[in-house]
Amino acid sequence: MFRILATLLLPDEGEARVDGFDTVRQMGEVRRRVGYMPGRFSLYQDLTVRENLEFFATLFGTTVDEGYDSIRLIYSQIERFANRRAGALSGGMKQKLALSCALVHQPSVLFLDEPTTGVDPVSRKELWDMLGALKERDITIVASTPYLDEVRRCERVAFLDQGEVRGIGKPEEILERFASVFNPPPLVATGSQQTEQGAQRHTGQGARHTEQGGKGTESERRESERPMIEVSHLVKAFGTFRAVDDISFTVRRGEIFGFLGANGAGKTTAMHMLTGLNQPTSGEGRVAGFDIRTEHEQIKRHIGYMSQRFSLYEDMTVRENIRLFAGIYGMKDCDIRTKTEELLRRLQFEEHGNDLVGSLPLGWKQKLAFSVSIFHEPAIVFLDEPTGGVDPATRRQFWELIYEAAGRGITVFVTTHYMDEAEYCNRISIMVDGKISAMGTPDELKQAYNLPDMDSVFTYLARKAKRSSD
Repeated sequence: MFRILATLLLPDEGEARVDGFDTVRQMGEVRRRVGYMPGRFSLYQDLTVRENLEFFATLFGTTVDEGYDSIRLIYSQIERFANRRAGALSGGMKQKLALSCALVHQPSVLFLDEPTTGVDPVSRKELWDMLGALKERDITIVASTPYLDEVRRCERVAFLDQGEVRGIGKPEEILERFASVFNPPPLVATGSQQTEQGAQRHTGQGARHTEQGGKGTESERRESERPMIEVSHLVKAFGTFRAVDDISFTVRRGEIFGFLGANGAGKTTAMHMLTGLNQPTSGEGRVAGFDIRTEHEQIKRHIGYMSQRFSLYEDMTVRENIRLFAGIYGMKDCDIRTKTEELLRRLQFEEHGNDLVGSLPLGWKQKLAFSVSIFHEPAIVFLDEPTGGVDPATRRQFWELIYEAAGRGITVFVTTHYMDEAEYCNRISIMVDGKISAMGTPDELKQAYNLPDMDSVFTYLARKAKRSSD
């Protein structure tokens, strides 16, 4: 829909008008009046902040100086980084630059396709405050979003489903009318219940040995109680800049551990060290019993990983993706065949096993990517913002899969910008400026800061940050 309205895609039937102009017959007039920020950042990563802005200004036959008043409110917040490459910016800063590029030619209509997906809650609030100021300048704003707090900041809402507009109205009217999508029932089990189940499964063998008086029982018990992640005074420095600055924590077997922080806080850098993708500058860490300095290849064989950007191959079928990753993890062909059919049945994908992954809906891709990441039953799975851009009902289904995995004893280490998902975790740490600023259960953190929800706790801590970027 956005691509049609922005004249990037021609409709097969019907017509659309933007600011009074037909998107097909008067394409040039529409393009002069429209600002467009696509779902994935439209920036050139190798160009600097200033070069990106100048490029987009040139496309519309204007200059940064001529359009500066239209972007002053937003661009002034990142102008001191004018000579930094866009690829080196944090998510929130990229978002502000992309919005500045969309506004530099002073459009009358602004199209924003999920502008805050993958951006921390504080940066999201800042962007919507900016949109409110733009509205005061009589700019029409059309935005898509999976975040309910952002839906509520709109004046009117259209709900699209399977290519059709199902309803248009005020935010609360639409959210109530389609509550099955936007307000699904809460998860049945709590994270702590799942953790206890997982611990029981993993310690069951040791318990049987205890009853039978078998040898080695004490060592097996100690093994089952050993943390799956142990981090002590971990540091990652880039020159004089400490992206991760002396952090220490442990994660138990079968625990769902939320690793939170604003964009630029150091979460991704820390996760790269834990998964063997990067070496620490100093400090110690063990993952699944292996040293992160000397045994990173062993770590990679004992973990699952689902990145922010899907790790599936879009031009391969569902079955081909499963087989490829199972083979990489060293599974036997007979086991792969049996488990593949079991997985397709569990996900209700039986009729889609031969579909290209690129043809699947976003929520399906995410559930498949998670299932593939734990297909080999790893000790730990690392999830880097796994539910970005997905509606609440699909996110709930995804978390049911997480609970099932934790129930089988798999330790789940997850980052997320959805604060309702933080409530699902057994424990949470919140990073600020490379350090762990707070850690505990959701209830403990809310009580400690006397705040009603995790969104408030996160916002309170994140706004104490002094640095702007990794």
